[in-house]
Amino acid sequence: MIIRPREHLMQDGMPPSEMLGSVLREHAGEAIRLGKLRDIYENKSTILKRTRADGLPNNKIAHPYARYITTIATGYLIGNPVTYMTENDHETMKQIQEIFRRYSEAAENVQLARDQSIYGKGVEYAYVDESAMPKSTTLSPLNAFVVYSNTYDMEPLFGVYYLPRMKANGDPDGWRIWVMSTTAIAMYESQRLDDLPAPMTVEPHYFGGVPLVEYWNDENENGDFECVLPLLDAYDKLQSDRVNDKEQFVDRLLVLTGVILEEDEKGRKPMQQLREDHALQLPDSQSKAEYLTSEMNETDVEVLRKSLLEDIHKLTLVPDMSDAKFASNASGVAMRYKLLGFEQLTRTKERWFTEGLRSRLKLFIHFLGVKGFPVLDVADIKITFTHALPANLQENAQTVQNATTARAVSLETAVRMLHEGSGWTDADVKLEVERIRVEQGVNLEPPIDPALGDNEGNPPAGDQGENDSEEEIGEDE
Repeated sequence: MIIRPREHLMQDGMPPSEMLGSVLREHAGEAIRLGKLRDIYENKSTILKRTRADGLPNNKIAHPYARYITTIATGYLIGNPVTYMTENDHETMKQIQEIFRRYSEAAENVQLARDQSIYGKGVEYAYVDESAMPKSTTLSPLNAFVVYSNTYDMEPLFGVYYLPRMKANGDPDGWRIWVMSTTAIAMYESQRLDDLPAPMTVEPHYFGGVPLVEYWNDENENGDFECVLPLLDAYDKLQSDRVNDKEQFVDRLLVLTGVILEEDEKGRKPMQQLREDHALQLPDSQSKAEYLTSEMNETDVEVLRKSLLEDIHKLTLVPDMSDAKFASNASGVAMRYKLLGFEQLTRTKERWFTEGLRSRLKLFIHFLGVKGFPVLDVADIKITFTHALPANLQENAQTVQNATTARAVSLETAVRMLHEGSGWTDADVKLEVERIRVEQGVNLEPPIDPALGDNEGNPPAGDQGENDSEEEIGEDE
């Protein structure tokens, strides 16, 4: 995170050239780390740069474990689309949802979550499309960032997006920089990032805030696999050396004692004779031939391999879904215990992602307010994540049956419990409840257990009978 004092901004909210140059240099240093994370995700591992002496096997086996970690973490967090709800179907929220539908907001969220997992943050830019409606798109964290104030609330001061310019033949031709304050967007062009002239253009925007939003992965902006980079390198090296040892074992040296090999009558050299005849004649009993080898303890190597994998999954909190512990017949409770750490990780990612979504909604709501739409408080919008966990419908059905028999849940709650883990949204649940009511033609209630009494609060049948008997006795007297 890049921090600067608000008091050094100019009156229009734009940073002076000195401040802009300093934040660009600071981000250029951070981009080195981000570039390394991108390379690891793309399986450009350190092992690919390893060299060995001539004549020695040099296998370079890179494993895309970083991609696996990101795929699992991202899919679980946002594999099901995020849903937004307001009470009474607010007109502004309806318009925002229509905008989201048009530009496939769900797909953009997946991209943001992927960048969040890789780089520790995703970056989103809000702009106005050709129909004069708000829209957003993702930008690479290697080229875009937000600068925050040094106050307790760390309020966004301005955003920066910069790209290298190119000539027609593809040669570099300086830089183009966009700076976004809370009211305007300025565009610069310069040959160097540390020597910026006055902006070429300054255009107002109507989002009511900095139209560049960061989606953090955690408070330190760390990627999901960043903490295990040394373990990933060690795993690649172990597996590469394992194959190297196999090759060296196949190409092992033949040691001859008391034997001199010469060309035979066919003019074949000793190496050719051995390769073609697969036999060797020794001159006497004192002579011998044996291979020079080093013993490979495959058991120890396999133990080390498994240990590295266990550490990778334990420290990233991302489970190994191919593990036998995740059997298809495992109960829901057992599965939740196995995923406890992963669930906590996802909850943290979800909270920070929600902050980004709220910032996006604030920008859209303000822009639509300028266009005349009703005011909507972002705090009144319910944002719901549905984690993509396999559902155990049989277990859910048993739980619902028990709860319904005990008259402990309503029809809506029963439907929600039945489809827990299936990706159902609040709207899906309400629609299903209405369908059930229409099909049955009645307001369904749980079945009445005579031992518990009816739904009107009357006592059980046995108690009612005793009361009736007492009343009858009293009358007889």
